[in-house]
Amino acid sequence: MENSRKNGNIDRDEQDTSRLVLAKDLKKSYISSGSTIDILKSVDLTLMAGETVAIVGASGIGKSTLLQILGTLDQPDSGNLWFQGENIFKLNPFQLASFRNSSIGFVFQFHHLLPEFTALENAMMPGLIKGLSKSISRNLAEKILVRVGLKSRLHQQVTKLSGGEQQRVALARALVLKPALLLADEPTGNLDQKNSEQVHELLMELNRELNMSLVVVTHNMKLASYMARRVTIMDGKLVEAN
Repeated sequence: MENSRKNGNIDRDEQDTSRLVLAKDLKKSYISSGSTIDILKSVDLTLMAGETVAIVGASGIGKSTLLQILGTLDQPDSGNLWFQGENIFKLNPFQLASFRNSSIGFVFQFHHLLPEFTALENAMMPGLIKGLSKSISRNLAEKILVRVGLKSRLHQQVTKLSGGEQQRVALARALVLKPALLLADEPTGNLDQKNSEQVHELLMELNRELNMSLVVVTHNMKLASYMARRVTIMDGKLVEAN
């Protein structure tokens, strides 16, 4: 009877849509030179709507691996990931790609913009991939590019933009469909101090305006200090950081 009640509680936890993200017992290993390297041994994470979390710590402990699993770019060896009560890794590849496009935004240290296109064309891409018309995609892209301070740079080829401007285009592209979750991996790692601070402030402003959850992997402790929670990975498990 006790086990039944316990299992029932777990089921309700998993189906609780008040949590944006619920990760349970995520494990991930890699094979290197014939040896198994355990990166994530048993990671649990709960993320509420609008919450901000920084994942900090030394290189090689699994921060980016965890972020890629949360973003469904990679899958764990075992464990589960629920997004608003839905077990995401139960989706087929087409459903998973559609979910990722609509619900998760990504910003990386290297912006991965399409160099031959303009800022506007880059920011339109998620809308076009979703199947929105060009006019709707353009309208959404213009609004978010203006919001991140690039009103005068809409039609500029991205290779002619500064590093800070390029990262703002990447941020606009990530947020053009207003995803519930933004994942950022060292988003200011290639920027100077002035541009870094501007991007930090912009991330927090957009977090409040859009009520999006934000998970940031960073070595920048000033950026981490903006987050409501700071966690690290110790012995393959997620723990609160000082």
